[in-house]
Amino acid sequence: MAQGITGEKYWEDRVAFETEGAGKEVVEYGDVLELNRFDGLPYSSRYYTLLKERMDLPVWKARCDFMDKLANRQFIIVSGTARTGRSSQIPQWCAEFCLSVQYQNGMVVCTQVHRQHTVDLALRVADEMDVNIGHEVGYSIPLETCCSGDTVLRYCTDDMLLREMMSDPMLEHYGVIVIDQAHERTVSTDVLLGLLKDIALQRPELRVVLLTATHPGPTLLGHYRNVPLIQLEGVCSAEAVYTGTSHKDYFCSALRLVLEIHHSQEEGDIVVFLATTQEIDLARDILLREEANIPPHLGELLPVSVHPGLGGTLPMPGEEEGRCRRVFLTSSPNEDLFWAVHMLNFVIDAGVQKRNVYNPRIRANSVAIQPISRIQAESRKQLVGPTGKSFCLYPEDTPLPSETRPHILESDITSTVLFLKRMDIGGLGRCDFIDRPDPEGLMQALEELDYLAALDDDGNLSEIGIIMSEFPLEPQMAKTLLASCEFDCVNEVVTIAAMLTAPSCFLVPSRELRLEASQCHLKFQHPEGDHFTLINIYKAFKQNQHEPFVSVEKWCQDYFLSLCALQTADAIRSELTDTLRRIELPVSMPSFGSKGNTRNIKRALLAGFFMQVARDVDSSGNYFMLTHKHVAQIHPFSAYGTKTPKLGLPEWVLFHQYSFSEDNCIRTVSHISPEEFIQMAPQYFFFNLPPSESKDILQNILDNGAEHYKAKKIQKSPSLESIPEVTASCVIQ
Repeated sequence: MAQGITGEKYWEDRVAFETEGAGKEVVEYGDVLELNRFDGLPYSSRYYTLLKERMDLPVWKARCDFMDKLANRQFIIVSGTARTGRSSQIPQWCAEFCLSVQYQNGMVVCTQVHRQHTVDLALRVADEMDVNIGHEVGYSIPLETCCSGDTVLRYCTDDMLLREMMSDPMLEHYGVIVIDQAHERTVSTDVLLGLLKDIALQRPELRVVLLTATHPGPTLLGHYRNVPLIQLEGVCSAEAVYTGTSHKDYFCSALRLVLEIHHSQEEGDIVVFLATTQEIDLARDILLREEANIPPHLGELLPVSVHPGLGGTLPMPGEEEGRCRRVFLTSSPNEDLFWAVHMLNFVIDAGVQKRNVYNPRIRANSVAIQPISRIQAESRKQLVGPTGKSFCLYPEDTPLPSETRPHILESDITSTVLFLKRMDIGGLGRCDFIDRPDPEGLMQALEELDYLAALDDDGNLSEIGIIMSEFPLEPQMAKTLLASCEFDCVNEVVTIAAMLTAPSCFLVPSRELRLEASQCHLKFQHPEGDHFTLINIYKAFKQNQHEPFVSVEKWCQDYFLSLCALQTADAIRSELTDTLRRIELPVSMPSFGSKGNTRNIKRALLAGFFMQVARDVDSSGNYFMLTHKHVAQIHPFSAYGTKTPKLGLPEWVLFHQYSFSEDNCIRTVSHISPEEFIQMAPQYFFFNLPPSESKDILQNILDNGAEHYKAKKIQKSPSLESIPEVTASCVIQ
């Protein structure tokens, strides 16, 4: 085809130019400098320096084969480890392919799983292509976009590309879509892979490239029949040393190994893969204490916490003075974050990971410590190359699963179902999942969306559902935000939504400082509950942020609050406010503190979270959850968690989160009255509650106050039929 011939001809010329130019600092043809085809400027000498490094990467051996397949095939799978250069080089070649056809079919987008990895790759590739970040090469991550109209290659997280599909269902801005880290099998990546099969049928000119860390399993290969596979020659893994440690002892063994390595004076940084964030923080505290006893001639030992899913830049060499060995403490799935740490020479692998497995019957996550997959184990060994050392804290004959279990089989998919319903409107008929979600989880998601009035009688998105899908929030929180427009408390509810969507703002200090931290947090507590406490914290943060003589960073340290989390919440709040204004929903003026505002905030919360209500059944802090009849306690970090029953715990509460197996606690709790619950809960949800003493109490209140509530019920919307009539308006309807 003409398009393929054009691309191949361009590529032949490009190979000849780069092979000759790599050995020169400046390339000239006569008196004319060779110009960068992306920005029209002469190449810098740094371009050729980096080009020499790039050509030594294993991926370059497959370069011509890849470009030939890209010109003639719609789907390609490329398998190679992080240090083969797959994530940085292949998207560049795709950009050159699009350039060869003058971007007739669009630009290039490359998805990543991790936010920080997305930014790091974009910066690296912009440097290699000799262009400016934010112009020809850009990136998009939640709450941050660095792109322009000149962008031809964009790195983004997989969830950002999904949200983009809401306005561009066929992804017509892109000629090549690169799905990196497909082996991670996140929910967003699986949904993208399913939808792209349908999109490719309607767009034969589209090219889709899948990048995996190791050889793709039969499930992925079977999903795309007859797809060409390019296997890259990876760097040799470090020699593994198996210690045979039991799963119970890996934590202490890992810390002992760190100290032994440091005392041996062998050069190089260390990365330690643990299971949970609590272990990461505890390990950091212990190593900081141990560092004080290390002789000065051994150099400094610097533990660095790298929590999964959180932003932040790894400290690079040169930022610390003198001899310093960095110890990166992390957990799955952070393997690809360390590809650019060149001083890394030791890997300590616990061989286990924490997985949140969602149980649709109780609408809660169960925390399970599971073995990592063979793919993850191999990726960790390859971080240090053949000259490094990899210590595996498990017996060599430990049976590890061959592939990472897809997250879509273990996650709450209510948000995913809401998105897919939105895609039905956009013209995509179905999502061809690699692994179909659990039927019970799918039914629970549809039931929850029906309770939230997001679906109409035919099972399609209602007007409320369409508006809910516009917000980057969980469906329950999106419904709460919509209801706040009805109750004139948007200003306060948008703050609650932002604070609950961002990471927790409460720092967990070392054991010696926990009492002091609790006393500091007490200053923000609100008598009505934790949702209101979050508003107090945000208001105090903003007030101190605008004080000319106050360091907000020091203020956060003094009160044991996370500055990063509060800044993230502030950015989320701005994004939510912009979305409200874009879809022309009202934003109320602040009125926090008045009785009417407090009552309206509770109503708005109940409009979305009526499924998460519990009652203290014995006045001792044992809370019975109406939906599934489990009993739990309030988390100690809650405003009510530190109270004894004698001080008067609320009988009825609304909670934001329930953790089942970890500590059996409900978190972010606020007091409500049963009358408020009866007003706001959909009638058919109430009738579907399992029998219990708590339900009987509610039924008695409903019967005894029948005349009081009959006048206040509306019948227009099934999910709102028991809301007082004064709350109904065109926004909800």
